[in-house]
Amino acid sequence: MTGQNERTEGLAARCAELEAENRRLRDQLQPLQDERDHYQWLAESTTDLISRHARDGTFLYASRAARDLLGYAPEELIGVSAYDLFHPADLADLLNKSPRVYYHDGFYQQTYRFRARGGHYVWFETTSRTRRDPATGELLDILCVSRDVGRRIQAEANRERLARVVESTTDYVLFMDDDERLFDANEAARRLLRLPREGGEARLSDAYGEESLAELRDIVLPAVARYGSWSGELAMRGPDGPVPVLSVVMAHRGLGSEPGHVSLLNRDIGLRKAAETQDRRHQEQIAHANRLATTGELASNIAHELNQPLGAIANYASGALLKLDADPDLPAEALRLPLSRISDQVARLAERLRHIRAFVRKGQTRPRPAVLLEVVDAACRLCEWQFQQAGIALEHHLPETLPRVIVDPVALEQVLVNLLLNALEASRDHPGAERVSLRARQSGRREVTLTVSDQGPGVPASDAERIFAPFHSGRPEGLGMGLAISHSLMEAMGGDLRLLPANGSGGATFAATLLAEPAPLAAARHP
Repeated sequence: MTGQNERTEGLAARCAELEAENRRLRDQLQPLQDERDHYQWLAESTTDLISRHARDGTFLYASRAARDLLGYAPEELIGVSAYDLFHPADLADLLNKSPRVYYHDGFYQQTYRFRARGGHYVWFETTSRTRRDPATGELLDILCVSRDVGRRIQAEANRERLARVVESTTDYVLFMDDDERLFDANEAARRLLRLPREGGEARLSDAYGEESLAELRDIVLPAVARYGSWSGELAMRGPDGPVPVLSVVMAHRGLGSEPGHVSLLNRDIGLRKAAETQDRRHQEQIAHANRLATTGELASNIAHELNQPLGAIANYASGALLKLDADPDLPAEALRLPLSRISDQVARLAERLRHIRAFVRKGQTRPRPAVLLEVVDAACRLCEWQFQQAGIALEHHLPETLPRVIVDPVALEQVLVNLLLNALEASRDHPGAERVSLRARQSGRREVTLTVSDQGPGVPASDAERIFAPFHSGRPEGLGMGLAISHSLMEAMGGDLRLLPANGSGGATFAATLLAEPAPLAAARHP
C-alpha cells in the first residue's frame, strides 16, 4: 500500500513538473505567437496583395487585399495558378526572363498585367522572393508582394507620349536650370543650335540673340518666377542668322520639380513674318495706286491749286515790267513789292507741289503724333475745287482743345480724301443735299473720333455689312477699293473705320477712331 502511494506521489510530482514545463514553453512561445499574429495582421491590413505560391505558381495564401485589387475573395484564389491569370505577353516575359523582369540579390521584380475577376486586367508590380530548403536547395515556395501601379503606368505612358511629341515637333524646345544651363533639348532645337544628342554643354546665351537674351534676363524670367509663364516674340541664334520665334516660357512646378527650372517652347515664325512683310508691301502698293487714282480725280483741283500762284506770279511780273517800260531808270527799291509778292507766290507754289508729291509718294505707314486740324485742312484743300464745282459746301469743325493723334499724316489724309469724295459723289445729284460736314471730338481718354457726314441717299441696309469689302462699290464706275484701303490704313495706324447706323435724317456718316497722344502727367492729374 505504501509503495502504491509512493508511485502516486511520484506521478503527481511528474505531472506538476510537466505542467510547469508546459507553462514555461507557452511563455517562451507566446512572443513568437504574438509576433506571428502581428505579421498576420500586417499582411491582412496592407493595401498591397501579400501572397504565397507553390513552385508551379499555385496560390497557397492570399491576403484580404485580393478582394479590393482583383475582386476575388482570398479563399477563391487558393489552389489557382497565378500564371493562368497573367496576360499572355507578360507571362512570356516572365518565363523567358525578359529584361523587363528585374533581378537583384535574390529578389525578382516584374511589372505585368493580371486578370481580375471582372475579366479586365490590372497593372501589378510584384516583388518575389523564393524560399528553398537549406540542405537540398529544393524550391519550397514563393513569397510575393503585389501592388496596383495602373495610375503610374498610365502617367508614364502619358509622359512618354508627350516626350515623343516634344522630340518630333518642329518647334524648338529647350529645358534650362537656374544657372542658365540648357540640360536638355529636342531634335529640332539640337539641329538649329548644332548641339550633340548626348553630352556637351550649352547655355542660354548660345540659343538667343543679344537683345532677346537681355529681355529674357530682365523681363521674362522674373515674370515666369512670379506668374508661372510668359509668351512673346524673341529671336534665336540660327546657322544663317537670327530666327524670329514665338516663345512660351513656363516654370517647372509640382512634385519633383527643381526650383528655377523652366521650359522654353519656340515656334519659328520666320515665314509668317515674311508673309506679313509681303502683305504690308502689297497693301502699300495698293494704297499707292489708290492715291494715284485719287490724284487723277483731283486733277482739276490740282490745276486750280497751281494756277492761282502761277497767275499771281504772272500778274506781279507783268506789273514790274510795265513799271520798267514806263521808267527805265526806276530804282531797284521800287520793284521790292512786286518781287516780294512773286517770292511769296513761288513759296506757296513750292508748298503745294510738296504736298501733292507727299500725297502721291509711295512709302510705309509710320504713325507719329500729329495735329489733327492740319491733316484735315490739307485734305479739305485737295477736295475744295471739286466741292466748289458741284455747289456743295464743305464744312469742318474741330475743337481747339483736341489732343494730337498718333497717325501717319499722309495715310490719314488719303482716308479723309476718300471719304470726302465719296460723300461728294453721294450728294452731287441728290435733292436737298447742300453740305458735307467733317467733325471731331475726344471720345475717350486716349481716343478721338472723326466723322464725315453727307446729305445723300445713305447706304442701303443690304450693303452696310459689306461696304468695306474689296471691289464692292455703290457707283457703276467705281473700283470698290477706296473704303477697303481706308479701312486697312486705319487699322494699320491702330484705329478703326466704321459706318454709323442711319439716324433717320438721311445721308451716311462714317466714323474714324484715332489713337490720341497721352495727356501730360500734370494735365491728367488736374483736368
